[in-house]
Amino acid sequence: MTRRHKPRTHIAPAYTGRLSTDPVPALRLPGESMDPEAAYRYIHDELMLDGSSRLNLATFVTTWMDPEAERLMAETFDKNMIDKDEYPATAAIESRCVAMVADLFHAEDLRDDDPTTAIGVSTVGSSEAVMLAGLAMKWRWRQKVGGADGDGWKGRTPNLVMGSNVQVVWEKFCRYFDVEPRYLPMAQDRFVITPEQVVEAVDEDTIGVVGILGTTFTGELEPIAEICAALDALAADGGVDVPVHVDAASGGFVVPFLHPDLIWDFRLPRVVSINVSGHKYGLTYPGIGFVVWRNAEHLPEELVFRVNYLGGDMPTFTLNFSRPGNQVVGQYYNFLRLGRAGYSQVMHCLSDTARWLGDELRESEHFDVITDGSDIPVVSFRLRGDRPYTEFDISHALRAFGWQVPAYTMPEGAEDIAVLRVVVREGFSADLARTLKDDMMTALQNLDELKPKGHYDTVRPFAH
Repeated sequence: MTRRHKPRTHIAPAYTGRLSTDPVPALRLPGESMDPEAAYRYIHDELMLDGSSRLNLATFVTTWMDPEAERLMAETFDKNMIDKDEYPATAAIESRCVAMVADLFHAEDLRDDDPTTAIGVSTVGSSEAVMLAGLAMKWRWRQKVGGADGDGWKGRTPNLVMGSNVQVVWEKFCRYFDVEPRYLPMAQDRFVITPEQVVEAVDEDTIGVVGILGTTFTGELEPIAEICAALDALAADGGVDVPVHVDAASGGFVVPFLHPDLIWDFRLPRVVSINVSGHKYGLTYPGIGFVVWRNAEHLPEELVFRVNYLGGDMPTFTLNFSRPGNQVVGQYYNFLRLGRAGYSQVMHCLSDTARWLGDELRESEHFDVITDGSDIPVVSFRLRGDRPYTEFDISHALRAFGWQVPAYTMPEGAEDIAVLRVVVREGFSADLARTLKDDMMTALQNLDELKPKGHYDTVRPFAH
């Protein structure tokens, strides 16, 4: 009698192998190898626990790009940005991007036939760019006070004047590089610095003043032209002559298109350097930033290093060394794809959406609007009146709908004020804005009915 065999099948359940039955070590290398598909599935599934980046309204960082840009970036993951001799095309693209940024900010001595005349560099983000700009200001101060032997700066403590509303990277710069931070406080009804505060704070040991084009807390534009004018008057009267750096991380790719007549950049002679984040409103995935200087005079030669062990003589002025070239490629794609007309269209569209949301919140009985999206596409607002719940309760309630809307307290001088903030980015459509508004009204109605005794009154993580 013929024995009957069980028929073979090529169907294998995906989750009945090692992935489901044998825990994977989390803090040490596994003892055995894993099938690539299983490794992918394991990591992919864990990442599902993250929030949706598109619904993360806390971050300024880009969460959507054209599929063509994604393909270009995927094709250039393996190119090391620092190897300019081996990857000359990528190096040329970086130079063009720096030249385009410098031109956008009206830098001096730019030649159309030679992008290397732009004095600047691409960075991992504005954090690295800030460090480089701060170092250049500190070295220029050392040169100014050094005296005949160049050592006159020793024993003196350099300081940097800025608002308490600066991003934490400025605090890092001061701590890492031995600079005294002089924070100018906010007020109950003012969340930017004033020219009067700046003039009162500067002295002979001030390496520079930081003005913010789009603060992280509210999205407001600080009065950079007025600050420069006040410092001009101080110097003309025999006072100290202090340079200005503009932190345009958030607003540098917005203001030139949304407010082209606003003068804040190198058209002001006192502005010596500007940083900007390509991965914010430059519309590129993280991390890409730029720092540019007015001209070569403001980037001390001592800070530029030259190496030849990568195949050619290469000047470099970055804190990072090796990094992938794909972010620069993605930024270049945006510059070519959009151009000035495209960036202008995007920024006006985002501003329209932000201002619509600001108007809706202002008309509700719950909120006072601090910024309505007119400066840059950021809406910040706080609860109106005395209510039995806080801004932190609202932030927590919106997470039930999938939205991540940060709640936080304001910086020194206004610490008792709590604020909610929505960053309107590419990919956050008018339809999504309406959905957010409806969900917020539903959350508020639930909070009004519940009138909770307990509040989520601890500070939530603050997104960059």
